Amino acid sequence: MTAPAAEATIAFSVDAIPVRQPIGEFLIASIPSKRLWEISYFDVRRMLKDRDIETYLGIQRPLNPDRVSQLQSYVRTVDACFPTAVILAIDSRSASFDSATNKLTLRNDPNPDSGRDPIYYRNIAKVLDGQHRIAGLMDYPGDDFDVNVSIFIDIDIEDQAYIFSTVNLAQTKVNRSLAYDLSELAKTRSPQKTCHNIAVALDQLASSPLHQRIKRLGTATPGRHEETLTQATFVEALMPFVSATPTIDRDILKRGSKLAAPTEAEIEKHPLRPFFVDGEDMKIADVLFRYFSAVQARWPNAWNSTERGMILNRTNGFRALMRTLITICRAIKPHKKLPEKSEFERLFTMVDLKDEDFNVEMFNPGTSGESTLFKKLIGDMDLDRQKSLI
Repeated sequence: MTAPAAEATIAFSVDAIPVRQPIGEFLIASIPSKRLWEISYFDVRRMLKDRDIETYLGIQRPLNPDRVSQLQSYVRTVDACFPTAVILAIDSRSASFDSATNKLTLRNDPNPDSGRDPIYYRNIAKVLDGQHRIAGLMDYPGDDFDVNVSIFIDIDIEDQAYIFSTVNLAQTKVNRSLAYDLSELAKTRSPQKTCHNIAVALDQLASSPLHQRIKRLGTATPGRHEETLTQATFVEALMPFVSATPTIDRDILKRGSKLAAPTEAEIEKHPLRPFFVDGEDMKIADVLFRYFSAVQARWPNAWNSTERGMILNRTNGFRALMRTLITICRAIKPHKKLPEKSEFERLFTMVDLKDEDFNVEMFNPGTSGESTLFKKLIGDMDLDRQKSLI
């Protein structure tokens, strides 16, 4: 058996700028995504013994495959962007900075002096933050995706842990409702913008069963007292009705192309997609208006209640109702004929629940209560057995 071939010395240079902050000096640079993928590694909570005390030396979280898959789709969109820096820790043996030319040279050290571990090309840069972005760029087909990086040279493990916790724990995350609200500024159509516009329309229309019920930015609106849903809850419950891959749909439309007519299989999973593809967003809003008007007519006290512990008009109740609606739509085919409010009312008369039943004692907080209500609604409506209800 032959020994593996020794790795040759590999070096490359990039432009860099030194930055001085209280933690010390680090460098900011731009590295092509393919090169960054080649030299980066993720230290996933490796544990070592130190003076009989187990100490966490690794600080990265395990990769989330779903997140990586989402990012792999995202980076292929027409306006993909990672504006914030990936944070790297690099040994000084692998990094040298020329302040006269502002050039940073990175290299492996496969044949170190005695007593030192080799630094292979694939292990030049330890990722402190940004592992999912780097993994998302794996197999990126172009050469046009540079990644801005912050590079700490010879930073000790305590400072590595501090940087990680600051970036991942102390930062304020973007409010999802605000993110959906900003989609209004987009010039082209997208599932996100359509769902946002419908949320706004149903919230603003005085005759709507959801009038002034939706927290547009995720927090209470001054002067309102009956907001029981966030815009994020509304948008994320409506999105599956129109799209399996909202990011891809948005990219297709932003490139000026048309969405393909949905197949029957797609309509089965996303029953209001024909309206979205044809640009008939008002028909989507009509379905929701008539459906929730029927909910309000069937259980007016529960729907209009602001009492604590009542769930019909809150997140769990709303999600259960939306899951029920998607099941109803699969049976009634609204893209062929818009259902009337009376048709939804007829279905709700089959449900053996009174206004006072919609409470946390009967339907527990969390997803279990949501699922219990959903199963009760579709069970009483006999949706599993009937192929056509209207």
